[in-house]
Amino acid sequence: MSTNPHPAPVGGPVPGPPADAGTPAGPSVAYHAPDALRLFRECFHALADNVERVLTGKREVVELALTALFAEGHLLVEDVPGTGKTTLARAISASLDATCQRVQFTPDLLPSDITGVSMFRQTTNAFEFLPGPVFANIVIGDEINRASPKTQSALLEVMEEGRVTVDGVAHPVPRPFMVVATQNPVDMSGTYPLPEAQLDRFLMRITVGYPDTRSEVRVAAGAVGTPVVETLPAIAAAHHIGEFIEVARNRVQAAEPVVDYAVRIAQATRTSPHVRLGAGPRGSVALIRAAKVRAASQERGHVLPEDIKALAEPVLTHRLLLSPDAELSGWTAEAVLADILSVVPTPVVGGLAGARR
Repeated sequence: MSTNPHPAPVGGPVPGPPADAGTPAGPSVAYHAPDALRLFRECFHALADNVERVLTGKREVVELALTALFAEGHLLVEDVPGTGKTTLARAISASLDATCQRVQFTPDLLPSDITGVSMFRQTTNAFEFLPGPVFANIVIGDEINRASPKTQSALLEVMEEGRVTVDGVAHPVPRPFMVVATQNPVDMSGTYPLPEAQLDRFLMRITVGYPDTRSEVRVAAGAVGTPVVETLPAIAAAHHIGEFIEVARNRVQAAEPVVDYAVRIAQATRTSPHVRLGAGPRGSVALIRAAKVRAASQERGHVLPEDIKALAEPVLTHRLLLSPDAELSGWTAEAVLADILSVVPTPVVGGLAGARR
């Protein structure tokens, strides 16, 4: 964890255009720049240090959330109330000099409250589109499973295609675009389970979990100087994140055996006797995208089988529907995936040590 109470904005020797007033300085880097991976690693860990200032002791959770951001995916944070789900989402948005909107999902929320609506203007004698809160770089959907399925489905198109269609007209959302949704366990009062089609659109599902004793004592004692989300400095601007997305996508290579390994894991979830609906092709694609970001965060230009293993649980488990017999027998999606990982052979990929960075 960073000991600097005010991390400096990410920078580097690669010169960029002068930053506007109030905008964090940062590298303007093309993915083919010689030190693009180094700059990616520095940006990734500076953001993680910043977020961890308000989410103490949850480094792995923070890094998974940032992996979803740089993989240009969406994040579902599921846990019981009071564990820091919304704090994580707000801290990520505060660390970026980017537009952010927060939507509190309630049973009476309408789809147009999220996507926007066309209004007739008498002054112009025409309809005018009034964009909803979904038109932001970071959209925080708080307690998403408290809204009705009809309202939840309002996010289906924009999460997959990056646009909203209203009255037959498509309206693109800004890039980067990320939905960070929080939800309480579905067996809690007043919740609606997310449909499978929407779960599949989340790159990852993570849980924050309870803090360790030392961290909880610090929070409960209200230690003087404990940072709050509102005090976090912005580490990177939205266009920097867009550039680093291209770095992970284009500078990190996934060898054919590694891609085959990810696909075989996803296919094994479809043939498991404990699963009635396994991960589709979107799951294996998401696994490779996330693995590339993990490799880039370690300044590697290649994906290792260990990256696939490390990310398989957060990327795939929410895409699995267990059979009734498996549920009655006490199986969980995590246990099924662990069983699959233990039997799918791990490839030995040679020649990666000298891969170009």
